[in-house]
Amino acid sequence: MSTDSTVPDATSPPDSSTRPDTPTLPIATRRRAFARLLPHLRGRAGWLVVLLVAGTANAAAGLVGPWAIGRLVDALPAGAGPEVVWTSAIAVAVAGLVMAVGTWIGAWALARVAMPAVAGLRTDVVGAALALDAQTVERTGTGDLVSRVADDSRRVSETSTQILPLVVESVLVVVVSAIGLAAVDWRLGLVGLVALPMYGLTLRWYLPRSAPLYQQERAAIGRRSGRLLGGLTGARTLRAHRAEHIELARIDSASVEARDLSIGVFRFLTRAFSRNNRAEAVVLSLLLLTGFALVWFDETTPGAVTTAALVFHRLFNPIGALVGLFDQIQSAGASLTRMVGVIDAAGSRDREAAATDTATDATDTAAEAVPGSDGPVAAADGGARSAGLVLRDLWYSYDDQVALPGEQNHVLRGVDLTVAPGEVVAVVGTTGAGKSTLAKIAAGLAAPSSGSAQLIEDWPVIEDSSVSEDGPVNESGSVIEYRPAIVNGPAARTGHEITTLPEHRLRAHVAMIAQEVHTFVGTIRDNVAMPVPDAPPAAIEHALRRVGADWAFALPHGLDTVVGDGGARLSPLQEQTIALARLVLADPDIAILDEATAEAGSTGAHLLETAAAAALEGRGALVIAHRLSQAEAADRVLVMEHGQVVEEGPHAQLVAAGGRYAALWEAWSG
Repeated sequence: MSTDSTVPDATSPPDSSTRPDTPTLPIATRRRAFARLLPHLRGRAGWLVVLLVAGTANAAAGLVGPWAIGRLVDALPAGAGPEVVWTSAIAVAVAGLVMAVGTWIGAWALARVAMPAVAGLRTDVVGAALALDAQTVERTGTGDLVSRVADDSRRVSETSTQILPLVVESVLVVVVSAIGLAAVDWRLGLVGLVALPMYGLTLRWYLPRSAPLYQQERAAIGRRSGRLLGGLTGARTLRAHRAEHIELARIDSASVEARDLSIGVFRFLTRAFSRNNRAEAVVLSLLLLTGFALVWFDETTPGAVTTAALVFHRLFNPIGALVGLFDQIQSAGASLTRMVGVIDAAGSRDREAAATDTATDATDTAAEAVPGSDGPVAAADGGARSAGLVLRDLWYSYDDQVALPGEQNHVLRGVDLTVAPGEVVAVVGTTGAGKSTLAKIAAGLAAPSSGSAQLIEDWPVIEDSSVSEDGPVNESGSVIEYRPAIVNGPAARTGHEITTLPEHRLRAHVAMIAQEVHTFVGTIRDNVAMPVPDAPPAAIEHALRRVGADWAFALPHGLDTVVGDGGARLSPLQEQTIALARLVLADPDIAILDEATAEAGSTGAHLLETAAAAALEGRGALVIAHRLSQAEAADRVLVMEHGQVVEEGPHAQLVAAGGRYAALWEAWSG
């Protein structure tokens, strides 16, 4: 058994997102991503019309400058007076005013279109992230999820507010300027068309290469975030094992990968710019040569050629901006597909959950129709407790390449565990024995590499007078023994694999409290009511008093006192009692405590153990025991070493046996 509360179970892995080749959440296709965004754009057609009108007026006003200069080139050599200059200057001034107003109106209209759409999508992503089942998050890693919810969401938001207005403006300027070039002289307009195939070749070269490259860059940034998150959250473990330099090397490797990909993206972008510059130089040269020839043969005027050249030159900036900003658009597009991937992952889980619900409901209905079946077991508080856990031949490895039982690197090796309704089972062992991993599997936070982990929702009660006298006895003197649903007979019930159950259905029966709990920003009342948001005030107060949290009522504002970041500071003991009060309010059939009393320290250990005992009253429990006093109070004790159960039985029986548990107890109590 671990005697140092600051050193977590060594079998607990780093964040899975920091391991190479780890699976990630799905990435949606671009079509799927924009289809998901489309509903948020509906009803905003009016603002789109305003955007197009303002943008077109802005682009058209930009043609006044080249027209005015061309007019002066033709008029002044012909002897025109100063009125030509004044009228041209006034026209340019008015055009500047129109451009300013048009830019402002366009930005305003785009904001009314884009910002609500992005905000709605971001809300969908956060909702989907919160709805993801714990098994998916554990498998894919929190780093990937955090990167999508935070980094990718920020990238899409910044693009919609800063980049998208420039893109829309540039597109309209290109279209209007092309029309203006043709209007000046259709022959010069034909010369300008030479740029189209050259720009087209640039896009043909750019587009197929850019999307994968930007997705790789975003994924590398996600892996870097995962490494950083894993290093920060696992800082105590790293210090305990003097492994800071190892994790720093891994973080550095992930950072180097992200840096190199970003440099590669920039190098790729400069190559695209060089292709654009080549097209601009060729077409501008052709335009000037053609214009010279047309003027030479009196087919046009020097002013028209000047206007055409300036209009084409005006295209340099918007086209360059489109290519320059296209990398950010592509990057935002990659982020959008990753965000929608979170929604798809949650939606896929919902569909699986619905299918599982349908199948298990049909099974339960059939089981309930069997005559002669027994009802649920009564809890101490009068409620019905009929759910239990049956874990059989569990093998588990954090190495995805290790799959077969008997291979090396397994954290769990053939573990069997049964938790009957109302039974408290304590698990003890040295650090690294696999206790926390066993708790995660029992809670549905990890799937076994091999074996079965089932929740029996309607546990059969079998009366059997031939079993051990250590079992509970009914009024007639027969011993009642709880057995898993694999028994034959009318009372048998079908168990469901924990990892296939819908999250809401699993959490209705099983809840877990880990060693490190979180206090959210909000009132004490809000924190306790998290599992049951609509819980009445009396139920919240009862939950707190049951775990001995009378201190909460003595706070300056009672249960309405704000805690968390920026609020009243709570001690580890107080935070743990809030977590236990949540457990009481959620009222699951089975509670799993993974060293949930370890953070209290020796001074608060007795108080917290008393609170935990009150919270567990009347329900089954799997307790990863930090102190052997918890094991002493349990109905049954499992002793684990090297991923295996080496001893099992009641406390008194194990102490009398003189084995491994007896040695631990002697060291503890002596």
